[in-house]
Amino acid sequence: MPWDLIPLNSGYSIPSLAYGTGTLGSGQWPIDQLTQAFDTGFYHIDTAQLYGNEAEVGITIGQLGLERSDVFITTKFSGSNGLDIATSIRNSLEYLNTSYVDLYLIHNPDLAVPDIPSVWSQMEKVQEAGLARSIGVSNFNEKQLEILLSSAKIKPAANQIYLHPYNYQQQSPTLEYAAKYDIVIEAYGALTEPGGPVDAPLNEIATRLRATTDQVLLAWIKAKGVVAVTTSSKKARLLSYLSAGNLELSAEDVKRIDIAGGIGEKGITVRHGLRKLGVGVLFGILILVACSYFKGRGKRSNVVEVLERNRSL
Repeated sequence: MPWDLIPLNSGYSIPSLAYGTGTLGSGQWPIDQLTQAFDTGFYHIDTAQLYGNEAEVGITIGQLGLERSDVFITTKFSGSNGLDIATSIRNSLEYLNTSYVDLYLIHNPDLAVPDIPSVWSQMEKVQEAGLARSIGVSNFNEKQLEILLSSAKIKPAANQIYLHPYNYQQQSPTLEYAAKYDIVIEAYGALTEPGGPVDAPLNEIATRLRATTDQVLLAWIKAKGVVAVTTSSKKARLLSYLSAGNLELSAEDVKRIDIAGGIGEKGITVRHGLRKLGVGVLFGILILVACSYFKGRGKRSNVVEVLERNRSL
């Protein structure tokens, strides 16, 4: 199966594979990379106010002579320059050289000032004004989604989150809550995690399917019914990402990746805990050594006071 369209609760549909511009910067480089992405077959572009390349997206679409209806544009309110949502969306539309975006997201829940309901009300006005066909959020957890929905007139169509096998269990409550309320999940960062327990099933599945491990990871994202947001400067890699839409993982394949990811997630948690413990033990040893050294010189209390004060900084 290819990268199909996924229905949104707004009545529109979203392409299930997106080309992200978050690492491109501004200038000629993103124009060249976007041109390559379009030529390769990507037609869902994921940008943001924060990325600083909305104008380059608009320039590329214009230079290629693409019809607006042939491109799905996602951008995000990032709170740049302290601008409000009403001003930000109009600036984004001017940069993108379009009268509407297909999906407009709140980039982070920390931008919901003074609170989530108030900011979401502003997003609803964007959709009602026809400036965005669909609206949504990014990096929201299930509790924040619950707060949003408690007063929303329009449900978010999508929630874009950091998702890969090693945090799948951690993100499961958000995935389940989104599914309950017909909110599509988009995943960024699926290909950025280092090796670990997931390598074994990935390598075995990739060998059996004659695919790359990146393709298997994207197929895993697709099997979850999630939109994959990815990027690359290499055309061959972009082509492989598109081909990943034809991979069909079995239920057992998906389960093996899930289990291995869970094992790795626990290992990461333990390592982080040990790292914190190690820092604490080292700090305690330093205090004891310093106290012992200065004991005969009558400076113990001063040293402890200084160390404790530094620790609180």
